[in-house]
Amino acid sequence: MIDSLIKFLDSSPCNFLAVDTARRLLQGAGFAERSLADSLADVKAGDRFFVTKNDSAIFAVTVGEKAPCETGFKIIAAHSDSPCFRIKPAAEIPGEGGVLRLNTEVYGGPILYTWFDRPLSLAGRVILRGADALHPFTRLLHIKRPLLTIPHLAIHFNRAVNDGNPLSKQRDMLPIIAILNNNLEADDFLLRLVADELGVAKGNILDFDLMLYDMQGACRFGVNNEFISSGRLDDLSMAHAALMAITSASDSQATCVAAIFDNEETGSGTKQGAASPVLASLLQRVNAALVGQGLGPVGSDNEQFAQAIQRSFMISADNAHAYHPNYPGKYDPTNHPSLGGGPCVKINANCKYMTDARSAAIFRALCEQAGVNCQYFVNHSDVAGGSTLGNILTGQIDIEGVDVGNPILAMHSARETASTADHEAMIRVMTRFFAPAI
Repeated sequence: MIDSLIKFLDSSPCNFLAVDTARRLLQGAGFAERSLADSLADVKAGDRFFVTKNDSAIFAVTVGEKAPCETGFKIIAAHSDSPCFRIKPAAEIPGEGGVLRLNTEVYGGPILYTWFDRPLSLAGRVILRGADALHPFTRLLHIKRPLLTIPHLAIHFNRAVNDGNPLSKQRDMLPIIAILNNNLEADDFLLRLVADELGVAKGNILDFDLMLYDMQGACRFGVNNEFISSGRLDDLSMAHAALMAITSASDSQATCVAAIFDNEETGSGTKQGAASPVLASLLQRVNAALVGQGLGPVGSDNEQFAQAIQRSFMISADNAHAYHPNYPGKYDPTNHPSLGGGPCVKINANCKYMTDARSAAIFRALCEQAGVNCQYFVNHSDVAGGSTLGNILTGQIDIEGVDVGNPILAMHSARETASTADHEAMIRVMTRFFAPAI
C-alpha cells in the first residue's frame, strides 16, 4: 500500500492532477465515470461509479443492495488541495541581467521557508478555445522537469536570518525561471512555454490554473523505512486511503461514498468545496433513483432521503499533528498522538471538529474491529486549532460523523513526514467501515 501511496503522491502535484490520478485509479477498479450534468435516474443497486466537479473534486459511489433509508449512507471525506503557490496572470517579471521571475500568489497557509532553494516545476490545468465561448476545452499540465527555484537571500546579506526573518509573500517568494537573451523574450513567455508543452497554438490558450510544486518525489526513510516524506501528505494520504477502501469494499449492503473535495485549505467556500451542496445533491439524486426503482418501502423520495441521512455516518479524514519531540510544550500533556501509534480522533471542546463522544466511540470500535490502535488529538489549551471538513459539511447535511486523521509532522511544509504503519492502519479501518462483513 505504501508503494501505491508514493505513486499517488508523485502523480498528484496539484488538486487537478490528484483528481485525474483518482479517476484512473477508480476506472482501473471497475468504476464507471458519470457526469453531474446528465441524469442519474438509472443508477441502481450494485453500481460503482464516480463523478467530478470542476476537475478538482471527485466522488466515488458504490450503490448498496439495500435502500439508503434502511442502512444510511457511509461516507468518507477528504480533500485534494494542499498549500502552494499559484501563478498569477501576466506573470512575467524581468529583472537585472535578464533574470526572469514569475509572479505568484500564496494558496492556503504553507510554511514559506520550506519552499526556498528547491527544484520546482509547474502543474495544473489549461483552458483552451472550444466550439463556442460557453464550452472551452480543458487540458491538464504536468511538467516533469525542474524549471524554477525560489532562491534564498545569502546569509552574508542577512546575518540574523537564523534568529527570525519575516518574509514578504510578494517580494521574497517569487521563483526564477530563465535568463532572457536575444532568443528569449519576456512577453508571453509562460504562454509560449505552456503551448509548447501541450502542443497547442498559443492563441488558443484562454486561461490557466497553474501551481508550483516540489520536484523531489515521495520517499520512505528511517532505519526500517518506517517513515514517509512527501509534499501534500495533508491531505492526499487520506484521499488515497479512502480510495483504497472504496475500491476494495464491495460487500457492504449500504451505499458508500468516498468524497474528495477541493479548497479545504482556503475555507471550502467554492462550488467544489465542502461548504457547497455538491455532496448533498449527489446523495439526493442517488436516493431518488433508487426510490424510483422501488428499492425500499413505499414513500416519497424526500422522506426516504431524510431517513437515510439520520441513519448515515461520515468519517471526515484530514491529517492531525503528531507529537514533535523538539517542541513538547506545544502539545496537550495527555492527548498527543505519536507517529506509528495509529489513526487518531480529533476533538475540540469549542466544536471546531464534528466529533462527539458517540462518534468517537464508533470510530474507536471500528479501529478495534480492524485490529489497529486508536489515538486522540486535542489542542493544547493555549494553542488555538483550526477546523476541517466535518463541521463544514454539517452546514449542508444533517449527518453524524467524526473528524479523524493520521498524525504527521511539519504539516503545511513543502515536505511532511508520516508513518507508513499509520497509513496502512487507516486503510484497514476505512475498509472495515465500508465493508464490515470483511
